[in-house]
Amino acid sequence: MDTAESDVELSTLDRAVVNAFQGGFPVVTEPWEPAAAALRERGVETTGDELLAAVRELDDDGVLSRFGALVDAEEIGGTATLVATHAPEPEFETVTETINDHREVAHNYEREHPHLNVWFVLSVADEARVPEVLADIESETGQETYNMPKREEFHVGAKFLLDGPVPDGDVDCSDAGPDVTPTGAQSLTPRERDLVVEIQGGLPVTETPYADVADAIGQPTAWVVETIKRFEREGKVRRVGVIPNHYALGYTENGMTVWDVPDDMLSTVGPAVAELEFVTHCYHRPRHEGVWPYNFFAMTHGRSEAESQRRVQQVRDVMADHWDVEDDDWDTLFSTQILKKTGIRLDERADAHTETAGETATNSD
Repeated sequence: MDTAESDVELSTLDRAVVNAFQGGFPVVTEPWEPAAAALRERGVETTGDELLAAVRELDDDGVLSRFGALVDAEEIGGTATLVATHAPEPEFETVTETINDHREVAHNYEREHPHLNVWFVLSVADEARVPEVLADIESETGQETYNMPKREEFHVGAKFLLDGPVPDGDVDCSDAGPDVTPTGAQSLTPRERDLVVEIQGGLPVTETPYADVADAIGQPTAWVVETIKRFEREGKVRRVGVIPNHYALGYTENGMTVWDVPDDMLSTVGPAVAELEFVTHCYHRPRHEGVWPYNFFAMTHGRSEAESQRRVQQVRDVMADHWDVEDDDWDTLFSTQILKKTGIRLDERADAHTETAGETATNSD
């Protein structure tokens, strides 16, 4: 597995933390000592206190985007969709600022493409609002938008690893904690909503992060631990751990490879490309006739343009194992500028998918 050199000075313990805990962090009342024990088993001598101090410093220095639970917004409710549009050079700043002024726009990137050079993620609590918001953006900018909602997800998830201990990033303490049973509920209870909103930006980097969350929302610590654990099982939380700032770790090349895959090959090609360790997102999305011929997206990250090109070629090689790929069957759109990155507003989506009745004794556990 490829590993990176960080732009910042990192100790051996720092590197072990980044590699080991991009998922599988213990969800227990006092998590630091069990996590440290897992590192000691891998030859990294540390204590719970030293591990806490290392994570706190990594967070303060911007090496981590955050520490905590990565909430899957789709499982909470509402929808997010990828949208492309054109911003003419003379009006580029005006068009992109107009798009960014919409609070529903969570991310926005400039990408290398002769026409569709602006790509943004629209997040709404109610899918029916997508056409309304896009119509407003088209009216305000004078530019047509091309909605590309996810038709099928083959893979979402990335590990950005460093040279150092635990190079495969395979420490997993997710078996720690209470034994929980998924509920199958499609909506949130009011206190589950409060928990989602509290943890969406990360857990506090303290000795007792789950207890501190419990205090913040007025719930028992045991309930918070059990619910986060259950959310992991249900898919509402993708993983618990450190969320690296991949730019700080040296992964600066962001390439969106797009492919015109024969429709009858999607179910074969999707899982094959998803197995590539450097592919962080892999989706089937719709084409737009006459404008956008591609129906398959695979996102890659690299530490240099040369590495990114090698990784794109590896994706092409996998594609070629399954169908005859011609030069005009694919493209790579590299990101050239982050225009907006505020993240998805989980509070609005959680509000819209919270029960209005049925939970009365919120502190009964």
